[in-house]
Amino acid sequence: MRPSTILLVVATIALTFSGADASLEEICRAACDQDARVNYDFCVQELANHRWDLHADAWDLAMQAADCGVGNADRAIEEIQGLLVKQETDAKTRYALMQCDELYRSMKISFAYAHDWINERNYAEGKEEAEEAISQAHKCDDVFAKAAITTPLTQHSLYSVQIAKVFTAITNLIK
Repeated sequence: MRPSTILLVVATIALTFSGADASLEEICRAACDQDARVNYDFCVQELANHRWDLHADAWDLAMQAADCGVGNADRAIEEIQGLLVKQETDAKTRYALMQCDELYRSMKISFAYAHDWINERNYAEGKEEAEEAISQAHKCDDVFAKAAITTPLTQHSLYSVQIAKVFTAITNLIK
């Protein structure tokens, strides 16, 4: 790449994340470029669905991603509670669901803390909370795997992990 091209790319990135208006798509693309584990379509779709500001910057979108994590944990807890009251839920599944209920409640708190840390501009702490949320999702998956039961929470787990990755990648873009 020629030096002038590199300079143009660096200038574009600097303008994009220094407070100048960057589109959601540009921020999600940069997040994907920063972390290959981030799914571009997921990033755009989820943050567009929950967007409160058309001129949101990376800082706003990181907080929004954390809020999406809180919402997903809430929905998982509701689903778990619904499954626990069903008569046909066997004891082994009920036990696994009760453990996952605690994990998703902790995950909800982790995402809420991640939001608060970003709001306070403490990016390292926010990213640690996102990592904790990923860990809690995996722990719930492990509970069902160890019990040799198919988890009914697969979509919530996948969502939690992906939104935490989006959160972290976007947070890494904040200067």
